Amino acid sequence: CYKHTFYGITSYQCMEATPSLACANKCVFCWRHHKNPVAKEWKWKVDDPIFIVQSAIDMHVHMIKETKGIPGVLTDRWLEGHTVKHCALSLVGEPIMYPAINELLGNLHERDISTFLVTNGQHPAAIRSLRPVTQLYVSVDAPTPESLIEIDRPLFSDAWERLQESLACLKEKGQRTVARLTVVKGWNSDEVEGYAKLIALGTCSIIELKGVTFCGKSDASNLNMSNSPWHHEVVAIAKTLRTELDLIPGIPKYDIACEHKHSCSVLLCRVDQFAVDDPVTGHRQWRTWIDYDKFTYLALKNSRDPTFKFGVEDYVADTPDWALSGAAEEGFDPTDRRHRKKKKHPKYTKFDERGVPTHDCHNQALGYEERTELERLMEEKKREILGDNHETMSVVTTIRDGERRLEDPSLMFRGLVVTM
Repeated sequence: CYKHTFYGITSYQCMEATPSLACANKCVFCWRHHKNPVAKEWKWKVDDPIFIVQSAIDMHVHMIKETKGIPGVLTDRWLEGHTVKHCALSLVGEPIMYPAINELLGNLHERDISTFLVTNGQHPAAIRSLRPVTQLYVSVDAPTPESLIEIDRPLFSDAWERLQESLACLKEKGQRTVARLTVVKGWNSDEVEGYAKLIALGTCSIIELKGVTFCGKSDASNLNMSNSPWHHEVVAIAKTLRTELDLIPGIPKYDIACEHKHSCSVLLCRVDQFAVDDPVTGHRQWRTWIDYDKFTYLALKNSRDPTFKFGVEDYVADTPDWALSGAAEEGFDPTDRRHRKKKKHPKYTKFDERGVPTHDCHNQALGYEERTELERLMEEKKREILGDNHETMSVVTTIRDGERRLEDPSLMFRGLVVTM
């Protein structure tokens, strides 16, 4: 999981859960295919928060037990997986709608379970009254009011204003806050300046950019595979976003800290909160990982004495070199062994700025003749797709039911595989 690379969670001890099935949005990229209810406010019976936590743990452990004996499952990790250490409150719906969310979070902390809570930014009052969590996310799915309506399909008529207010609330939170951007090509991957202006409202600690995962067709979603970006495209957007943030006066400086290529994710962080620069060597040490024991201690102390305050820097930990942006491991933990399906490997491992391959499956440089032929094929594809249009690298076509299909000749050689 990218949260292991970015924040040091133990992935097989992370429980995904939610106290609310309902949500105030019907996002086009929602992998739940909109089987859950939608509502602006809570309308149902309120289950006891301790009951919810214990039931979630019981069901999580039951699922772990069912994996015993599956090829590839490591016995030591299987045993450790019976103890939940982290909880991602993002499974389905809007968790912050649950009326007893603070009590539920408190119970998780009492059990020494860290909390990663994701909200869609439609309930600013609930964000303001929220107790400290390990990491608080606000989903920023669109850079303009018009694109927000297209992508999130919100129930609230003032959804844009609610998102802005929710982001502004992040300035009041003392702990780690995250602007979560799900990149959907052809829908919200342009107008990066708009994202920068939204993020500036809350000067959040962290910005996560993640390419949308295509979860198959459904009646409730009109996405297709071409809307899922490649990792290098997410990296390019992250760099553009960093530049746009640098242009906004009066806000902290952000920089790219980590990448997780396997999930098309990039992490930007506030330099003042997460970076330590050596004054002699100039080497920058990122501290995006979390000291979970320290957070639990601080959160419980705050629970006993609400006047006690703590901040982001109080529970940071050093990020390992393999997790950093530009590392050869590309965010994949070297202590783990990577398995490729049916021994399939990328046909090409490196590309130039145009998307023309430069290295083969063994990471060896391609010869002049082969590269020349690949360049010819790409130019031919560009003429076929783009014609005489030299101002853009891709074409977006809107087809049935609002579905948007992208054609980009620079991607024609990516995704090709060879069996080894």
